[in-house]
Amino acid sequence: MSSIQVRNGNVEGALRTMKQKNARSGLLKELRERQEGYLKPGVKRRMAKEEAKRNSRRKERYDRAS
Repeated sequence: MSSIQVRNGNVEGALRTMKQKNARSGLLKELRERQEGYLKPGVKRRMAKEEAKRNSRRKERYDRAS
């Protein structure tokens, strides 16, 4: 679990920082996957492939913008 410090009473900023940290760590994603239960290896592989496509598209979009 990550810890966040609230500075100058800025709770909204601290909340945003906490959400970003949790998203980067993948904690919520891992919990969702565990709730789904067992996935066949082929299904896991397909999901990983789709996620890789999404990530590469995002990266490409980001690279084009800069």
